[in-house]
Amino acid sequence: MAAEWLIALTFVAYLALIVVIGIYAYMRTKNASDYFLGGRSLPPAVAALSAGASDMSGWLLLGLPGAAYAAGLSAGWIAIGLFSGIVLSWVTMGRRLRIYTYELDDSLTVPAYLDRRFKMGHPYLRTVCAIFILLFFLFYVASGLIAGGKLFETVFGWDYRWAVIIGAVAVISYTLFGGFLAVSWTDVFQGLLMSAALIAVPLVVISDQGGFSASWTRLQTEMPQLTHWMTDNTGQTLSLVAILSSLAWGLGYFGQPHILARFMAVRSPNDIPVAATVAAVWSLAGFLGAMAVGLFAHLEIQQSLPDGETVFMEMVQVLFHPLVAGVLLAAILSAIMSTADSQLLVSSAALAEDIYHVWFGRETTPEAMVKVGRWAVVALSLVAVWIAMDPNSKVLDVVSYAWAGLGAAFGPALLISLYWSRMTGSGAIAGVIVGGLTVVVWEQLSGGIFDVYELLPGFVFSSAAIVLVSALTKCPEAVASQHRKLLG
Repeated sequence: MAAEWLIALTFVAYLALIVVIGIYAYMRTKNASDYFLGGRSLPPAVAALSAGASDMSGWLLLGLPGAAYAAGLSAGWIAIGLFSGIVLSWVTMGRRLRIYTYELDDSLTVPAYLDRRFKMGHPYLRTVCAIFILLFFLFYVASGLIAGGKLFETVFGWDYRWAVIIGAVAVISYTLFGGFLAVSWTDVFQGLLMSAALIAVPLVVISDQGGFSASWTRLQTEMPQLTHWMTDNTGQTLSLVAILSSLAWGLGYFGQPHILARFMAVRSPNDIPVAATVAAVWSLAGFLGAMAVGLFAHLEIQQSLPDGETVFMEMVQVLFHPLVAGVLLAAILSAIMSTADSQLLVSSAALAEDIYHVWFGRETTPEAMVKVGRWAVVALSLVAVWIAMDPNSKVLDVVSYAWAGLGAAFGPALLISLYWSRMTGSGAIAGVIVGGLTVVVWEQLSGGIFDVYELLPGFVFSSAAIVLVSALTKCPEAVASQHRKLLG
């Protein structure tokens, strides 16, 4: 009981710090640009750490260690795909997206950028984009609340459903008030805390075992099936479908609005290379740490865990004093909050900017738009809480669906729009719809080719739809010349 109180005290102190940051940012939030993109004032390191923290969510501390705990080293294919996606998205999209969104009348959201990129003249593209953002982000936010429910249930023994509700209240509170500035600056702190936790836990285990070599030798001796890249935990050789499905996770980065918002919010396009470097180093440390937690947990925890996604929590409580454990477990809360807040913010922007403003409030004041955005946060959170109420849900399963949907719907449209001057608005609409619907349909099917992770076919079909429809429709010369003028 004393240990639980010490951990709880650490959590309260952490939440108090977050609230203070939120209040400070609230006082600096004056308009929609401040609320949704922080006034495009983020230093490169802040943008990179914020992108990483908002990206990784609870799955980096629950889902990936759980996958490594269950499947062993073969789970590393997911990490390889994700790391490649991080580097490639910053390099290929960062500078161009920052320039384009600013020049196009300070576009604050992905739908607004696409609408102005193609000079649509009607709201259909923005509306279609907003619908898919709301659909998949509801599941994404729900995955964070599921992680929060598991955290409080495992550590404090609370009822899962009440734990979800308490976590939701914490996330809503400072997202509601501080907006993007609060989210981004707290993400820096949260990102550093997450990486520290993922490095500390495996280092302690390795030290206890007499070093890395001794730890790896013992793992190879006791659980050899977990120490091979090309076999699963039963010793069966991984299929090409399994490897491609894991690597395909990297494609998702090209279409995640909450991550791309950090590209758009960087202080200057010239800061992108520094931001990309920081993002690569941080994510590499995180992936290596998460894999090590899952693998080396077998050396510390003798009994089999019924839910592998709790392995990080169990390890922390076994290895550390309650006060230190409280700090490290707060990293999970950091991961959950840093992602859920970003996703709620992008979702509220889609509802406020791309649906309400476009269809009902063209004369709305900036102050009123911020108010609409805040009410949208509350409404969307309530729906996400309802989705998260199943205690048998798996964080990685829910994340994979949302990640695939967003990546397939927006990745090809955004990437191609930044490089092909003759791409058309009709092509963009086709790509978003085909990519999003492919994920929805593919996820319901199984067997043979349908066992491939739905992001891969969704990305391919969306790209094909964009190229085909753009080739069949005429691109206005004003659109093509604008692209050449801004990006060459």
